[in-house]
Amino acid sequence: MQSHTNSNHPYNVYSNLLKQNFQATVPNEVWMADITYIPTDEGWLYLLSAIDLYTRKIVGWYIDIRMTKELVIKTLQRALNSEKPTGRVIHHSDRGSQYASNDYQRLLQEHHFQVSMSRRGNCYDNACIESFHSLIKKEFI
Repeated sequence: MQSHTNSNHPYNVYSNLLKQNFQATVPNEVWMADITYIPTDEGWLYLLSAIDLYTRKIVGWYIDIRMTKELVIKTLQRALNSEKPTGRVIHHSDRGSQYASNDYQRLLQEHHFQVSMSRRGNCYDNACIESFHSLIKKEFI
């Protein structure tokens, strides 16, 4: 599977805390996030979804015509407004520049997230959210 993630950037990259152990014991313990491309007649749309690993609920999402850090920031803000987690949440994503950006990492720190990132080029490290996106594409595209 080809990766569209730009992991060649000057930002910090974090360790993979999950190591493909996709189990959680309570809601808001682990959130997984990913961006997918959706073709339309007018061009690409970019959908970012965040899923709670325990409940499998989409806790936040946002769609835009550009794949920028604002896409991930708006998704996280929606998820925080929806779920209002009280404990420390592991936030797992790929190593893309949007997730690694200083602004996004600052927002994660402000809300006491523990950051986890997939290994370079390994889509299986984020399989739960990748699977969700494949269902959307199969159903509507």
